[in-house]
Amino acid sequence: MENKDSFLIISTWDFGRKANKVSQKILKKGENPLDAVEKGINTVEEDPEVMSVGYGGLPNAEGYVQLDAAIMSGPLHRAGAVAALEGIANPISVARKVMERTKHVFLAGDGALEFALSNGFQKRNLLTEKAKKEWLKQRKQKVETHDTVGMVLLDSKGDIYGGCSTSGLSGKIPGRVGDSCIIGAGLYVDNEIGGAAATGMGEKIMMFCGSFLIVENMRRGMSPQKACEEVIKRMISRGEKEWVGFIALNKQGEYGAASLGKEFPYAISSEKEEIIKKSNFFKRR
Repeated sequence: MENKDSFLIISTWDFGRKANKVSQKILKKGENPLDAVEKGINTVEEDPEVMSVGYGGLPNAEGYVQLDAAIMSGPLHRAGAVAALEGIANPISVARKVMERTKHVFLAGDGALEFALSNGFQKRNLLTEKAKKEWLKQRKQKVETHDTVGMVLLDSKGDIYGGCSTSGLSGKIPGRVGDSCIIGAGLYVDNEIGGAAATGMGEKIMMFCGSFLIVENMRRGMSPQKACEEVIKRMISRGEKEWVGFIALNKQGEYGAASLGKEFPYAISSEKEEIIKKSNFFKRR
């Protein structure tokens, strides 16, 4: 990065811009970068117009909204995650509490809910009328959707942080867990190298440990863009056709994104600019 006092944030999708704006404000004040990740992602989780994350997320096959999330601190090399969490709109915040207040990394289902409630989170109905109508429409048409808010952040000290949050695959079997909360699949951070996050069909991302593999590619000297592309190429070589996408950011402030089947937008923010770019995508064979 040109200015040692600057920072850089990269997030998935158009709604990542909204997350980045909140994170920017926090970083400009010199506050905790983990707050920047958490509060930025909270903004998307609380937006009922985003039907793949948090409040307003699309439900599972039985009509219940189950959420997955993970957060990771590069300097501490620690992480927290939750899966199949019901009734709590901000799973990224619960994941952070898991990281900071327990010896564990991952809580799921009823255990994750009990932990959240014991830490002051309030249970609420996450299913909006809009999401219910869309879910009924998709169920009738046998359509599945899956988007994720993923963020990787480089702060002014050169430290890396990341987070992911999602309501997962619409119409999924109750209890299904996607990649977003799996450290190394949907999210991975190594403070010596950089970080990566994923979006798309979680089952496919998990089978390749996608985010971890991107960071390892960067460790071997690849740029973030090349590192993402090589993972997509490996997936294609194994016959994968489902839609997946990755973003990555290294310690030098270089970033990249790649996807399979179609491009996706991602947001980049620094002290000086806010832009939306499109991922480099590879066609299915």
